[in-house]
Amino acid sequence: MSIANSIRAQIPPIHKEGYPFIGAFALATLILFWIWTPLGWIGTILTGWCALFFRDPVRVTPIREGVVVSPADGRVSLIQMVLPPAELGLGDIPLLRISVFMSVFNCHVNRSPVAGRIERIAYRPGKFINAELDKASDDNERNSLVISIPGGRIGVVQIAGLVARRIVSFVREGQMLGAGERFGLIRFGSRLDVFLPEGSKALVSVGQTAVAGETVLADFMVGDGGRTYRID
Repeated sequence: MSIANSIRAQIPPIHKEGYPFIGAFALATLILFWIWTPLGWIGTILTGWCALFFRDPVRVTPIREGVVVSPADGRVSLIQMVLPPAELGLGDIPLLRISVFMSVFNCHVNRSPVAGRIERIAYRPGKFINAELDKASDDNERNSLVISIPGGRIGVVQIAGLVARRIVSFVREGQMLGAGERFGLIRFGSRLDVFLPEGSKALVSVGQTAVAGETVLADFMVGDGGRTYRID
């Protein structure tokens, strides 16, 4: 393999949602260079950051019933037993919630934590406070999915953050999803909450770095009969 091909293989592809933003940053950079060269170099750095933000790398997802993978890149910020949002329809008893916070430097393409059918999609407008705060789950703009699986139902909530102003969904109700399959993204910093069935135990800890489609958050199946993998 040539050096050029080796370098190219290390550069992740860009999600199509990012092209308009990268183009706008690049155009602004050209204007800044025309106004004053140092401003143009600042624009170049910001254009590179925008391209980095919308990267969409290939992931290798462990596949087995009971395994729940992270829906987002970022830091595990909360692991709590809490009541799920009413719009999920998951009942009125506390469930295990694992939250993954995405900074503006993380990849923001969201992936399904399990394989199953999308039973419900519920959008709710709201505020844009810091997504790391616990109350962001109740107050912020969010888009929620309920995924039906053989062992029950799982809730996945995309929560807009302080900078994020747009939640993008790629899926529809009734659609089948594979574990690790892309289902949406959030622009510029946010959080993902995963609500797990009763009896689930977290296999991550607060502060741990999670990788979307790869890091196993939980396993609600007794024992481990082995896993296969899905590359996407």
